Amino acid sequence: MNRINGQIILASASPRRKELLHQVGLSPDIIPSQREEKIISRDPEQTVKELSRQKAEDVAALCTDRKDMSVVIGADTVVAVDGRILGKPGSEKEALEMLELLQGREHQVYTGVTMIFVHSGEQITFAERTNVHVCAMNQEQRKAYVATGEPMDKAGAYGIQGYFAVYIKGIEGDYNNVVGMPVGRVCRELMARGWKLF
Repeated sequence: MNRINGQIILASASPRRKELLHQVGLSPDIIPSQREEKIISRDPEQTVKELSRQKAEDVAALCTDRKDMSVVIGADTVVAVDGRILGKPGSEKEALEMLELLQGREHQVYTGVTMIFVHSGEQITFAERTNVHVCAMNQEQRKAYVATGEPMDKAGAYGIQGYFAVYIKGIEGDYNNVVGMPVGRVCRELMARGWKLF
């Protein structure tokens, strides 16, 4: 019997976020936001919260005729080093520069999430932070990693769940947050509102 209260609408085309929701038994409808992202803060936490809100509101505006208990989820992830935001690299050269910044030290990954409950109009926004420790990498190792192509569509030029796992020394916080969504926190917010999962 399906005990899930309503439909999840993911305002993102990210296969990693979709997979994280599948991992906990949720099968989202995928409606990527078409809104142009506007960063209005240099603070990483405020940035991801604002970008997630923009995405969720854009998609929620398309779902106002739904009568079920749908919830729209927008999410955005950035990597930050010393407060400097690293987005997705625009070139292999930029990816190498980002990896040079990250190697041999700690950095932070922030994911902002906005959940809009279509029926009630309730909206919540939060951000999670995970500290990631990266091993030292020489130039040859950085070039070999970039040559895999994996860094090119990922904030900070790496995917913790892929080849880059070789260079992860440790993390403090939610691993799934680094992948792209703190899915445990998302589910706890749903359950706090009476959703029965699984």
